[in-house]
Amino acid sequence: MNQKTATLSHVQIEVIDTLIGFEEEEKIRNKQQASKRLLAARRAIEAHREEVRLSKEIDREAWFDDI
Repeated sequence: MNQKTATLSHVQIEVIDTLIGFEEEEKIRNKQQASKRLLAARRAIEAHREEVRLSKEIDREAWFDDI
């Protein structure tokens, strides 16, 4: 009986270790996904700002063409 308890405890420890490992991997995946979303948002903001800046420059150039 004592041996079964030891084996059962070993199996329980393995299951717990596996679950903890899975949770850690999930946390890492979530962090990576959040980083990707943040980077995509930053790029979108930069692209928008550049578009606004360029459209102002194009409008200025077009104004000079009319003169």
